[in-house]
Amino acid sequence: MIASQPAGLVVSTTAAGFALAPGPFDWPCFLLTSVGTGLASCAANSINQFFEVPFDSNMNRTKNRPLVRGQISPLLAVSFATCCAVPGVAILTWGVNPLTGALGLFNIFLYTCCYTPLKRISIVNTWVGAVVGAIPPVMGWTAATGSLDAGAFLLGGILYSWQFPHFNALSWGLREDYSRGGYCMMSVTHPGLCRRVALRHCLALLVLSAAAPVLDITTWTFPFVALPINAYISYLGFRFYVDADRRSSRRLFFCSLWHLPLLLLLMLTCKRPRGDGDAAPPPS
Repeated sequence: MIASQPAGLVVSTTAAGFALAPGPFDWPCFLLTSVGTGLASCAANSINQFFEVPFDSNMNRTKNRPLVRGQISPLLAVSFATCCAVPGVAILTWGVNPLTGALGLFNIFLYTCCYTPLKRISIVNTWVGAVVGAIPPVMGWTAATGSLDAGAFLLGGILYSWQFPHFNALSWGLREDYSRGGYCMMSVTHPGLCRRVALRHCLALLVLSAAAPVLDITTWTFPFVALPINAYISYLGFRFYVDADRRSSRRLFFCSLWHLPLLLLLMLTCKRPRGDGDAAPPPS
């Protein structure tokens, strides 16, 4: 029931947002944020799998999920999701702050009630799913600062753009699977758009990285040290756009797996130092 890789990505990007936020690092708040976000992610994934059982059975990628094989009953799946969602949102709301709790609740709703049904209706699902993936680092930032500001939106923008080369390249190699499952993906219905969007957002990562020091999140060292990896993923995005084959999509996908953690690590390494005079106010 728990999709470990997506849940791990959610928690790690939330942690990155928390660590990059201005002000002193509050370990108890960080741990509560990580636990609450992880529980919310597990809830959303479980509800998603509950809704998609009839379609997952037609896909090689998902036909062995416990719900599809009947190893877990639908009632147990919904109960598990509830047992994750309620304490997860409660921890984020009362253990961290109400803004972070509201974002967590909104993201569960966006994933399960918007993204999940849209996957069978329109390619817009990819953009909605990218918003879902962009919210966790914003939650990390709001957990640390108690507010939404430019830094939170920049981190969300980086995660938003990164997801297009990552998912579009992945879905390119799974076109037949998605088609059998009845999912409306760009790679199936609009292959040219799939490649163009992936390339555009590879290039957007260059611009977003350059904006980090402008917004006082990092020093000016960051866009320069991040340039090689951003240029490389942009090159692979261009090859995917031009070649339109499985090899180029696989190269772009595997690059995206190490690109994001390395980019966030470079951001942390180049985080703008702050003195006592310009530290952010504590969360309300």
